[in-house]
Amino acid sequence: MNLSDLTWPEVDALSRDIPVVIPVAAVEQHGHHLPVYTDSMLLGEIVRRVSESMHNRILFAPLMWLGNSHHHMDFPGTLSASPRLYLDLLNDLMENMLTHGFRRIILINGHGGNCIPGKQAVFEVRQRHRLRRDLLLLMATYWEHGRPNQLRSDLVQTAMGHACEWETSMILRLAPHLVKDIRTVESVEPGFAFEPAYRGWITKDRTDVGHIGQSSAATAEKGEALFQTFSAGVIKFLEQVIAWDGQSWEMPQ
Repeated sequence: MNLSDLTWPEVDALSRDIPVVIPVAAVEQHGHHLPVYTDSMLLGEIVRRVSESMHNRILFAPLMWLGNSHHHMDFPGTLSASPRLYLDLLNDLMENMLTHGFRRIILINGHGGNCIPGKQAVFEVRQRHRLRRDLLLLMATYWEHGRPNQLRSDLVQTAMGHACEWETSMILRLAPHLVKDIRTVESVEPGFAFEPAYRGWITKDRTDVGHIGQSSAATAEKGEALFQTFSAGVIKFLEQVIAWDGQSWEMPQ
């Protein structure tokens, strides 16, 4: 069910054990061929599919389109909250739901730049409520739930890029009129790696055109398969949240 559809007495009547999902995405450049709203469109479609499947067992907050995208600011059209501001925003969204009495709160993420601040925000909220043992505070990114390459052998990429085969395929399935000609889009490799160290970077360090991956390999058919795979993975994850015993920190497998 969608929080935006409910009155406050209807929200008040809900069980406080119902999981609350806060979808977080972004508005940022996606190369020469995809719209800046790509991340929010894709996560919104996955939330729609998950919501239809799980009916009234999950409470979905409105999608938060503002993300941490400062690494894309060299490209016009990017809208971004600075890292500390974004951390405070996520903190407050979770604290709002805790104030209303809900105990299972999940950030479902659709943008790579939100991964680190999302995890940090969950960590910070937990520290403030360290005496409570009845809270389940989680952060999850949708493309980490599902293994599409096990279902489709024609996928060129094995992991999410940026405006890549996967994202382009899903937008081709969802809104093909927004995709520019991809036939001449060159492949862009991810670039540097310094494991086990982590290198600070901006998007221009990795790509001059704004995309990373093999966008020209995208098809709408692949996009539908990706939507199905990731939606099923998020549903499985949320079923685990529902099945949580309310006491331990262990998630049922």
